[in-house]
Amino acid sequence: MATNETIAEPQRLTPKGRATRERIVATAAQLMYDHGVAGTSLGDVQKTAGVGASQVYHYFADKDSLIRAVVAHRVQALLATLGGLDSMEGLRAWRDFLVDTLGQRNCAGGCPVGSLAGELAESLPECRTDLAGGFDQWEAAIRAGLQAMCDRGELRRKANPDRLATALLAAVEGGMLLAQVRRDPAPLATALDEVLDRIEELRTRRAQGRQ
Repeated sequence: MATNETIAEPQRLTPKGRATRERIVATAAQLMYDHGVAGTSLGDVQKTAGVGASQVYHYFADKDSLIRAVVAHRVQALLATLGGLDSMEGLRAWRDFLVDTLGQRNCAGGCPVGSLAGELAESLPECRTDLAGGFDQWEAAIRAGLQAMCDRGELRRKANPDRLATALLAAVEGGMLLAQVRRDPAPLATALDEVLDRIEELRTRRAQGRQ
């Protein structure tokens, strides 16, 4: 297993080289989402991305290093969707976005990050660490929003942003898994609604009165 993620580090690449690398990673991410990590070969990535084998190996030492780049790619894409989590309205809108997006895919594939965890957490220790870091960042973004609500006096003093953020993230992951296997977004909607209703109960009267 390679100890370095890539041969050519992204920050040292030319704009053209960076674009080629990003295309390879994005292609691999989609193929691995559609067919699984085990079901995606470097040859599949090469053919779909329209690049030569030498280009793939210029940017990535082996499949393991490409997988780690895919993990980073998926985490960053997910984090880009986490705006507006510092209000009840924003949290409800995020809930609707997750449920609607999953429903549009007929619940296939589950969570783009969670699906990787299911395949890689035990087989590739480095990827488990990368994935744990990604989930930490996701949880931190949720916690920051809840903490902002606390700081503005919108949640009662007994509200614990750390525990609520963990519960909300667990609801997303567990709900998506059940939705995937049942091909029904209802479990995700139910799990999120239960946690969000709890947060609603923790709102101060002043915050509720501004609705």
